[in-house]
Amino acid sequence: MAVAGAVWPLRSFALPAKDWEVHCFSKPFQWMDYNLLCETFAAAGLQGVDYPVRPGGHVLPEKVAADLPKAAAAARRAGLKTTLMTTAILDAAEPHAAAILKAAAGVGIRYYRLGWFDYQKGKPLQDSLQRCNGQLKGLDRLNRQLGIHSSYQNHAGVKVGGPVWDLYEMIKDIDPAYTGVQYDIRHATVEGANSWPLGLELVSRHINTLVIKDVKWVERNGKYVLENTPLGEGMVNFPAFFKKVKELNIHAPISLHLEYELLTKQEEALPAAQKQRIVLEKLRKDVQALRGMLAAAGL
Repeated sequence: MAVAGAVWPLRSFALPAKDWEVHCFSKPFQWMDYNLLCETFAAAGLQGVDYPVRPGGHVLPEKVAADLPKAAAAARRAGLKTTLMTTAILDAAEPHAAAILKAAAGVGIRYYRLGWFDYQKGKPLQDSLQRCNGQLKGLDRLNRQLGIHSSYQNHAGVKVGGPVWDLYEMIKDIDPAYTGVQYDIRHATVEGANSWPLGLELVSRHINTLVIKDVKWVERNGKYVLENTPLGEGMVNFPAFFKKVKELNIHAPISLHLEYELLTKQEEALPAAQKQRIVLEKLRKDVQALRGMLAAAGL
């Protein structure tokens, strides 16, 4: 569904055919230093690290110039890439934004996830989308200067991008060469259990990264709540998703997220080496499950 008068390239950011690059979001592993983290990710069969470079992240914005090169060097020593990172950036003019993106471009990071926009209270929804569109265009100019690409994630809830259709309205007139979408099938399933293929198709030309994780609804104390699960144990229809990915010719770096419990409270008190063995087993299982899903879909 192209914007009138615009002709976007099909996949200017695509990877070589069949070369699915799987990173892992390091947020649940922030108790590890960079070296232990990267050794663990490499042992699990991953290709890269998706570092959170944001307040409270694995790399702090105020220390990005010193710490991001250290994090990237640890990845290289383990044979891993740092193609992706996750930020809280929403505006090119905000503190640390330019410094973060310059440091990222300097260590070879190609894609960064943005923060999430809020709808403005008391104003029409469309006004909020126009404001967000303007901020994305400001970032797009900075992206082009640095040769880096931004990705806006669809996230379940009431922020911009939850329904996916609003994300499209916000981004439809921006060239996807440097500003695109990080499509998250877990969140899309929560918000559109049966309709998610429509949203996926709508934003498909803008997708430059993918997030893979699973979830299910469970009943607790008379209420239904979301519970994150290992891949294949939740309600995400991965066979249908990857079939659609293939049909739409989507091929982009993947960020694998493990948002379920990796360590019990008792296990959190164990020495680092013992904790590493526990989480490595779970990580390997998800990596193998993802590779199996890709293979089953002919990807």
